[in-house]
Formats: sequence, C-alpha cells, structure tokens
Amino acid sequence: MHETKSLIGTWSLVAWYNETPDGERFYPLGEDATGYISYTADGFVFVQMTANHRAHYAKNDPFGGTPDEDSAAMKSQITYSGEFEYRGDVVVHHVTHASCPNWVGSDQFRYVEFVGDSLRLSATGAVFQGKEVTAYVDWKRASA
Repeated sequence: MHETKSLIGTWSLVAWYNETPDGERFYPLGEDATGYISYTADGFVFVQMTANHRAHYAKNDPFGGTPDEDSAAMKSQITYSGEFEYRGDVVVHHVTHASCPNWVGSDQFRYVEFVGDSLRLSATGAVFQGKEVTAYVDWKRASA
C-alpha cells in the first residue's frame, strides 16, 4: 500500500479511455488528449483534460462564443477540483468546482494503481456519452 505522499505532485495525461462491459473501448477526448492532475500536500486536487485540437472561437473572448462554439468547447474538456482523501487503494475527490455542474458537491471515487513511476486511476460504473463504463486514466509524473 502506498502513502498519500505517493500521489503528491503533478501528473501528465498519457491516456483516457472508457470500456463498456462487453469490451468496447472509446476515447472521449481522442487518443491524443492532453491534461494534468495535481495533488497538493495541503489536500487539494486539480484536474484538467482536453482534446488536443480544440476549435478556436471566432472572437478572442471567453464569453463571446456562439452557442455552437460554446458547446464544442464544453464537450472538448473536463475540469474539476476540490479536496481529496487517499484511502489506500482508492482516492476520493470531494468536488467543489467542475465543468460538469452535476459533479459539484459529489464524491468521485478513483481506484489507484502505481506501476513504476506511472499512475492509473479508474472508476467503475461511470456514465459517459450515455454508456455505463469503466473509465481508465493513465498518468506519468510531469516534468517542467
């Protein structure tokens, strides 16, 4: 069993994919998605994952997108943050801010696996794109 300090730091996204019970695999943000997860020593987690080639808005205004631009921007990323608890094989993210409003106030449970200097977080029973899946997110230690 690893200690909390094993999680502390910033991790770079390697891959995020989901699998259905019958083995269908899909990549919600594409096979070349990018992102970070950061666990701080004072107990916070910050997550951002994005599609690699996101469409730009016609205007350089984060609040000036058309409905179509806003929809594409929303569906090409996931962000959330809050406090976390590490319970041996599981990390619990207590979500206080999220791009998906339904996650605010929720506890997101992730199974934790370390393989060398890599980290895999997974969640069973997740629903993405209308399908119940097991979500797998692979990370490596980030370097500046």
